[in-house]
Amino acid sequence: MTVIYPRKFQNAMSARDILQRVVGDREIHLITLNRYRYSEQRSCKDLTEVIEQLNGQPRELVRDLSHHISDEARHAMWLTDLLIDLGADLGTPPGSSYIDEFDRLIDRESFNANSNLEDAIIAALAAINITEKRGCEYFSAHIYALKKAPQTEENIKIRETIEKILPEEAGHVRWGNRWLAQIADKSPEHRQKVEQAKRKYAAIEQAAFESGMDITLGAELRRVANLVEVANTMPLWQRPQYLMERLPQTLLAPELQLLRIEAAQRAWQRDPQAFMEKFVPMFLSGIQKREKTGTRD
Repeated sequence: MTVIYPRKFQNAMSARDILQRVVGDREIHLITLNRYRYSEQRSCKDLTEVIEQLNGQPRELVRDLSHHISDEARHAMWLTDLLIDLGADLGTPPGSSYIDEFDRLIDRESFNANSNLEDAIIAALAAINITEKRGCEYFSAHIYALKKAPQTEENIKIRETIEKILPEEAGHVRWGNRWLAQIADKSPEHRQKVEQAKRKYAAIEQAAFESGMDITLGAELRRVANLVEVANTMPLWQRPQYLMERLPQTLLAPELQLLRIEAAQRAWQRDPQAFMEKFVPMFLSGIQKREKTGTRD
């Protein structure tokens, strides 16, 4: 079965590239930790909705998902305790929400167990699997960056918390891989369905991930390109409706305009000189690394 991993940001910046910068800026570092907390907390709600859709069948999957929720709740608790110890904010993280964008891009009918239980299970497992892979990638990169950073009491405390979470997240990825492989092994038709779902939700996850990272000039058009990439993973007859339902908000992206304003204000308040020398050129030209050759995942 094809192994699919999350791609780099605009095929240029790896998780390690990003986290090394994050760890060096305490304000952004605390916001990132709060995003982790928010994601773990929110996943409990999303996984509960999957269980409710399944309505008790298959029993083994319902059991596994209930254990999964327990793990995510524990991760949210650890991160909440950490943020309180650090005196950090526990409110909804600022900026574009990765989770909300992921939810906007998925096709809810695919998760409707009343229409086709097996297809709904494949869709749910593929969506969970790719988001867990992204989480593992970022937790691993975060630990690496913290080991390279000054070994302050705060950095050590953050690293130890993430080190408790990562093994369980890696276990979630292996669990998803096993379930998808078992379904794929049933028949060639099942294998095709699993492979298609993996491609679809990998494209959705990448689009959601990049939407929260890219605020530079032309981001709206890049979001449209990502939307088209998602549509191209679907059967031909599903693509027009999918695109028409999501194209207006993708192209207009009102939350992107607000995020740009907030980022500009924050950069100006912190360092007006750096704002003119770094933020404005970055906004106008985009991230130059994506223009370099080589697009390894």
